[in-house]
Amino acid sequence: QVQLRESGGGLVQTGRSLRLSCAASGMFFSVKNMAWYRQAPGKQRELVAGITTGGVKNYADSVTGRFTISRDNPENTVYLQMNSLKPEDTAVYYCNARRLPNWGQIDTGSWGQGTQVTVSS
Repeated sequence: QVQLRESGGGLVQTGRSLRLSCAASGMFFSVKNMAWYRQAPGKQRELVAGITTGGVKNYADSVTGRFTISRDNPENTVYLQMNSLKPEDTAVYYCNARRLPNWGQIDTGSWGQGTQVTVSS
């Protein structure tokens, strides 16, 4: 059974940084494309960043230059380093594992329970 456990969320001030982690189990991590999505209140879930099995990265325009996704295959973990945080980054952040890097298709793959990120102005 696939399990994805996010951690690292919290409350921070504008301009500060957070690092999210997602520990995976129950699957062959190295063959999964991994991503971070987020969902703000009243909004649809959206892609934040994705990383393929080969390490190719894709970012939402709103986070390009501020966020960095990375993966550690031996540790079965994917990270999201978030710098220069803004109030509009406030959302629940979800880890996702999928067979294909079809990032635009939201409802696919396995999901974690989410971690709350709140950025105060």
